[in-house]
Order: sequence, then C-alpha cells, then structure tokens
Amino acid sequence: MLDDAAAIAEIYNQGIEDRVATYETKRRSAEDQRAWLKTIAGRYPAVVAQIDVEIIGWAGAGPYRERECYRGIGEFSMYVRRDWRGRGVGDLLLAGLTSDAERLGLWKLLSRIFPFNEASRALCRKHGFREVGVYEKHARLDGRWVDVVIVERLIFTNLKTATF
Repeated sequence: MLDDAAAIAEIYNQGIEDRVATYETKRRSAEDQRAWLKTIAGRYPAVVAQIDVEIIGWAGAGPYRERECYRGIGEFSMYVRRDWRGRGVGDLLLAGLTSDAERLGLWKLLSRIFPFNEASRALCRKHGFREVGVYEKHARLDGRWVDVVIVERLIFTNLKTATF
C-alpha cells in the first residue's frame, strides 16, 4: 500500500480540486499520503481499486477520536479518479473497506458527506450506512458555509467481541 501513495495523493488532489467531497484545499504529496498510511497500518482499513497496474480509487479509515473508548470506530474517506467515477469503483471500494474494518475488529465506520454529493450518499445507503444527522454550517469552503450529512454503519459481528 505504501507504494501506492503517489497515486492515492493524485486521486485525492482531484477530489480537492473538484470541491465535491472534502473541505481540504491544500494539495497532498505522496509523502503526506505515505505518512498517513503508515499511521493507520494494521489498525484501520485502507484499500485501493486497481486496473492492470493503475490505481483508480482508494478508501481508507483512520481514528474517529483519540480517546480510548472510540478505538473501534473508523472515520473513512473514499475517492475515485475522475475518469472512473460513476462506473462502480466506489461500490467495490466501500465493500472492501467494510470487509477489512470487520477483519480488523472495528465495530463502526462513519463519515461526513456534503449534502449535494448524492452519489456518495446513495452508495453509503446501498452498503448499509444510515444517515444519522446533519452538521449545519460545519465549515467554510471557498467562502461559503457547507453542511455535512453524518453516515454510520455498525459492524454487528464485532459489537459482541470488541476488545477495545
């Protein structure tokens, strides 16, 4: 996965430029992504979608909060390369991410999605996520306030065996 850091950064930077999935405005470098991947390795899930040798999308989760009681919750992001959006890549990524989260013992995945990002909201619903609320005017993006919809999915098999 560390070898994929440059491709992951490139795809994330497309997401930053397109202003449909993140408040982030500062581009990421391969080293930024490599450092993040090292931080989550073995603890939180990260997956890539690949065609031949080309990375076309990625999804990853990190800690929701630093407090010990939240160690079994992963906050995730997912990005698909522009030319592959709307072609089922996100579906594969979210399935893989959820499977890895279960394998790693997480009991919940969550994220925040812009209300106007209907494709991501529909994909999350398809994968068993529920919308649990809205953070109004959560942050400013390009000078305007933007809300986010909070989504979560419990991983029921791990609720019984959680050791965190």
